[in-house]
Amino acid sequence: MASQLLKGETATVEDLLAGAERIGQLAEKEAAEAEKNATISQNVVDLIRETQIARMMLPKKYGGPQADLKAFAKVVRKVANYNISAAWLTYLYPLHNMLPAFLPEKGADEIINQGGLIADIFAALGKAERDGDGYLISGKWSFVSGINYSDWVGVGVMIQFPENEKPVYCLPMLKTSEVEIVHNWDTFGLRGSGSNQIIADNVYVPMERILRLDQAELTRRPPLDEYDAEYPFYHVPFFPSFYIGFGYMALGGAERMLKEFKTLTEKRVRLMDGVRESESPRSQRVLAEMTTDFQIAEALLDKYIDLLVNYEKDGCQTPPSEFFAIRTKVIKLCVDIAVRSLLTLGGGALYKGGPMELFLRDIMAVATHKTSLVEDAVAAYGKDLFGFESGVRG
Repeated sequence: MASQLLKGETATVEDLLAGAERIGQLAEKEAAEAEKNATISQNVVDLIRETQIARMMLPKKYGGPQADLKAFAKVVRKVANYNISAAWLTYLYPLHNMLPAFLPEKGADEIINQGGLIADIFAALGKAERDGDGYLISGKWSFVSGINYSDWVGVGVMIQFPENEKPVYCLPMLKTSEVEIVHNWDTFGLRGSGSNQIIADNVYVPMERILRLDQAELTRRPPLDEYDAEYPFYHVPFFPSFYIGFGYMALGGAERMLKEFKTLTEKRVRLMDGVRESESPRSQRVLAEMTTDFQIAEALLDKYIDLLVNYEKDGCQTPPSEFFAIRTKVIKLCVDIAVRSLLTLGGGALYKGGPMELFLRDIMAVATHKTSLVEDAVAAYGKDLFGFESGVRG
């Protein structure tokens, strides 16, 4: 198979996947330490940067590979085969680092050329007060993944601009040196994501560093007269494309659990009847059903990407709730695979620190994210199917 050359620096999808494998292997090796410290290590973060993955979603004008959504998804899935916490940040760092592509040029140049990593939190919990040509931002936000190693953080705020009748949904980009980081991440799963709390107290942000999420959602374009028309993120619905990684993290983790289940089952002999499980219809049936469920999940994510890539070609008709429903269905299938794997293997899989236990916790943690809640998704999609407005963003 020929290598797929990317748009920016000389790089291929194969290069990025090789980098993803290195990240995953290192994160798996350090998994116990990440669990203890509630964050992946500086070593893993350095590798995310070294492999160009941190910059892979930037427009090519800034010197990055400018990978497309399919390449991005493959990278996230690959890391998740080894460690889902590391995949969480391998997904979010390049994703967040492309946010300046939707800023005015002055703000984009400042942040991207500085070269630091970006964290964000979309929950609109902050307050903004006009101050000259910018705004003073205050608030407290939890679940800020990757903040430990970030130089910038975008925070959700509703801002009342003079020219607008109502407050506007925005993401001001703050320097992390200007906020307080509260290390309170102590959770059941995804411990290595380091999703701590931050507090901002009257942090000044100029207008060129305030991302208008309402415009990004509505137009899918930056606030510029001239922009790179080939840039993939300018032609897909903003929020559904932004959320793409959650399904692929779950898929990569479920893929690993299937592999572990098969390996452990082949060696297992039940004391109750002395039958080798690989020869038993019980485990044969379970593995077959889980494998076909995995294939369904994989196919649904292919459908998800196709809907994103063809969104404008299809007349922008796919409702956000459909993306939401597809993504959460995938995650539910992966949770079901994880739970069934553990229940079928029995008590031997319960020991702490093993891959089955760690991947189960992390996949379940992915499913608790607000964009992964299946009950919310199917309720919203059902409304749209009957012609009612669901009100979700994707």
